[in-house]
Amino acid sequence: MIQATLSTLYGPVAEDMILVEDLLESTKQVEIPALKKMLDHALDAKGKRLRPALVLLAGTFGEYNLNRLVPLGTAIELLHTASLVHDDVVDGAASRRGRPTANSIFDNALTVLLGDYMFANAAEMVTRTGSLPVTRLFALALMKMTSGELDQDAAAFDVSKDIQNYLWRIGGKTAALIATATEGGAMLGGCPESTVEALRTYGWSLGMAFQIVDDILDFNGDEAEMGKPVGSDLREGTITLPALLFMERFPRENPIKKFFTARRGREEYLQDAISRIRESTVLDESMDMAREYVRRGTDALSRLPASEGRRSLEEIGEYVLRRRS
Repeated sequence: MIQATLSTLYGPVAEDMILVEDLLESTKQVEIPALKKMLDHALDAKGKRLRPALVLLAGTFGEYNLNRLVPLGTAIELLHTASLVHDDVVDGAASRRGRPTANSIFDNALTVLLGDYMFANAAEMVTRTGSLPVTRLFALALMKMTSGELDQDAAAFDVSKDIQNYLWRIGGKTAALIATATEGGAMLGGCPESTVEALRTYGWSLGMAFQIVDDILDFNGDEAEMGKPVGSDLREGTITLPALLFMERFPRENPIKKFFTARRGREEYLQDAISRIRESTVLDESMDMAREYVRRGTDALSRLPASEGRRSLEEIGEYVLRRRS
């Protein structure tokens, strides 16, 4: 149902998304059997393909050249997938979205090399756009993503971090790549600077909202739909927006702090924290912040001429707010 919904949302570029799938499929054609097996596993987990769709949609505001847009969309999807492969190794995750992770099937060393290969493949792919500025934009996005992930892992179980740090972290971890998709697509379309800036603002805002909703779902999502247990972020020591707001409201006798520091009864403190967060107003407050980011993105789009592409981008913003996985 989700895929069908997104296909509808992608509107004017939905049919062209098959070109992204074909190019992704071509990256599996390697001579080393072990690498091919790992690539098959990593790339067969077909997700929403949101990022490449955003590249193509942004391209509709200028010269819609699929020979340049498709390689960028594919490169961004490869980069995104490679980052998930590495994240799963770092987290020791056994599954993602209900599927076994690469590191749970192959050993960690091989999985790290798989991620490295995919990063390199993505870098080669983006050069096919023939645009040095877009290639630089892509490299900067990778740097921001890595910085965000490093900050998150280094700050695990650290209750001193605040909301500003959280926003900076998700800006790098999630929003930077989505902004690169929309900004890069507009640049390849030869759009004027005002259009490029509007689409960059939209992509950044959408990415911020996307991650905030993801963090809300970690507390109130359906485990079957999410493919992971509720409270997974807290269990790993990652303090997201709902938890930060909750600690601000209840600085004393806080079950999150107790969970992080206790030697015994940690599971009880974790379940207490999840229950109390659900019963409080912090999930609604977090959703309000996500809505505000979507509003900023929609406001940026309002500066662009009305079109089928703009309507799709607006509807994607609404989709991000109502998604369940």
